[in-house]
Amino acid sequence: MKKLLLLLDTDASPSTFDQVVAYDSNVDNIIAYGGITVENVTSHVHGMIFTRGGGNLKNSAIFIGGSNVSASDLVGEAVKKSFFGPMSVSVMLDPNGSNTTAAAIVRKVTTNYNIDGKKVVIIGSGPVGQRAALLFLKEGAGEVVITSRDITRSKAISLQMKNDYGVSVTAREAASGKSVNKLLKDAHVAIACGPAGVCVIPQSAWRSCDTLEVVADVNAVPPLGIAGLDVMDNGTDKKGIRFYGALAIGNLKMKVHRAAIKSLYESSNQFLNETTIYDIACKATSK
Repeated sequence: MKKLLLLLDTDASPSTFDQVVAYDSNVDNIIAYGGITVENVTSHVHGMIFTRGGGNLKNSAIFIGGSNVSASDLVGEAVKKSFFGPMSVSVMLDPNGSNTTAAAIVRKVTTNYNIDGKKVVIIGSGPVGQRAALLFLKEGAGEVVITSRDITRSKAISLQMKNDYGVSVTAREAASGKSVNKLLKDAHVAIACGPAGVCVIPQSAWRSCDTLEVVADVNAVPPLGIAGLDVMDNGTDKKGIRFYGALAIGNLKMKVHRAAIKSLYESSNQFLNETTIYDIACKATSK
């Protein structure tokens, strides 16, 4: 029986990127829809679960994407509510690549590096930064600081993460190069998760920090998020600091993405989100 993937995208057009990765993960056929909302998703889900029964349900799966992460998260909850009894298929939630990218960042940093008790500063409070913060704490980081250009936003995200995950994240403001210098003063790990084409960590910040041991950047669009870093850096030592660039992280992200897609067809009751995708990332990098 063919492996089918129902791709549900909250954007107007379903993601070409996500479809290509799915085919590269040995999916036989993709049924893709854009403009998915909480209100219209149930009929699509029922179309998947009512056409195959019993053990054959594991040959069907759902992928939820979209650039609006909050909207996609809500669709994910609606999909779960559409299931009942044994009538379910496995689901992967990875809007805007946020879950697979965060998993790749944390695995790159923590491979051959002991994060226990260390201070991590994440410049950028978007979905990738938030998920990376959660995963660093899961790995044993002593403190994780998450920043935005407005302290009000940072505090709101910190409170949300406390409510959603029960974790404590320190909220700070990073409105200028000088403020970033202060933020990194006693940090061990610095992660640039800012917008594409914006340098959020100047060279002076990491060069003047005596405690810094690892830096990583998800921005591959010049200027890069960390000055003095190269997109291909993959644990490159510079001034005693280990550097990871966006393409090195991206290569691992693709590996994790493909492994997660493949795992959907192992059973019909999985829900892959930020934490379960990270578990897959750990398995993929332990081989």
